[in-house]
Amino acid sequence: MLKKLLAVSAGLTLALTVYAATTEWAANAPDRYVVKKGDTLWGISARFLRKPWHWPEIWQDNPQVRNPHLIYPGDELVINGGHVGHGEGSIGPHARVTQDEAPVPAIPLSALKQWLKHTRIVGEDEYKYAPHVVGIEENQLRGSAGQLVYVRGLKAEVGTRLALVRPSGRYYDMPPVGEGQPREVYRQGEGSNRPHDKPDARDGRPALMWRHGPSEFTLAGNVRFLGYEMLDFGTVEVTRSGGVSSVLVTYSDFEVRPGDYVLPIEDKPYDDQYQPHGPSRAPDNMRVIAFSDALNAVGPMQVVALSRGSEDGIDNGTTFSIYHPGEQVADRTDYPDGSVRKFFHPRDSKVTLPPEFIGHVMVFRTFNRVSYGLVMDAVKPVHVGDFLHDPDKTP
Repeated sequence: MLKKLLAVSAGLTLALTVYAATTEWAANAPDRYVVKKGDTLWGISARFLRKPWHWPEIWQDNPQVRNPHLIYPGDELVINGGHVGHGEGSIGPHARVTQDEAPVPAIPLSALKQWLKHTRIVGEDEYKYAPHVVGIEENQLRGSAGQLVYVRGLKAEVGTRLALVRPSGRYYDMPPVGEGQPREVYRQGEGSNRPHDKPDARDGRPALMWRHGPSEFTLAGNVRFLGYEMLDFGTVEVTRSGGVSSVLVTYSDFEVRPGDYVLPIEDKPYDDQYQPHGPSRAPDNMRVIAFSDALNAVGPMQVVALSRGSEDGIDNGTTFSIYHPGEQVADRTDYPDGSVRKFFHPRDSKVTLPPEFIGHVMVFRTFNRVSYGLVMDAVKPVHVGDFLHDPDKTP
């Protein structure tokens, strides 16, 4: 056991030494900084580091900060390789300005309200067996707070509080169209214009490709199901349990209708105690698959859905570079239109341009196969289909 501890200690020391040796401070980085209300970990590191996802390069120089996830307004940080000690002018453990301040979050939570508490991704089995609303009291078409609704398939004791949820999208990817090309990722849902979406007779919503999962396949390979996006829009309380249970709608953002689902309330839907960091490994073909709204493109401080999750080693705080795939253009200099050379070498007459750097995105909520990220900075608009890459490497 002692040998293992010594080995771990040596590994940590080496890691911190490497961080210190590779730290790239911004030109205007001061020696010290006092954390202020409204700061974020990303904001602090983006201000003082050339690579904001290298946050450990700041906190590893600050042993007086016991938990890097819990930095508070009033904490004083050593920046730019300053000295921490016990002599004159040094920083040691000290009291904060106030003990009532909330810890500094990794990213601005105000930009994420809907996506922290009201949106979740569920897997195939959870969706397939979820209890669902079959009727409203007095045979009404819609229900609201204060009314009873009837739920089939619910096994819960009287008094249990549950969440009302509604599907808002389905994520899946298809086999590549051509050899060497990535798998195509799709979001099926309201407002979608994807070629595989189909109109639905109910409320004009696209129909499911499959009833409850990836049962379809193609000659090129199987469809990979990523998850259902569900919108939490209300709460209910069980008043009677049975084959068809009665539940009282205690809160609802909009009307309840048959076909809505009932799922457990997430006790802690969001974990804000994480730090910006690069990926342990960059998953292949990780792409932007949806936006926080129906726009064609998004920019900084907007939410995007990403096509990989915890199964691929993604966790909260993981930061990626966003790239737009290079377009394919015709080389009309070496392969003029109508030339014999182009006729016999059509593939060689086309060239793929290098990918274009767009910006950075940080993951703030992770599910098995899908994650949500916040665009932290961007030099160009982010589009669906843009791919993610290790921020410390060039694709």
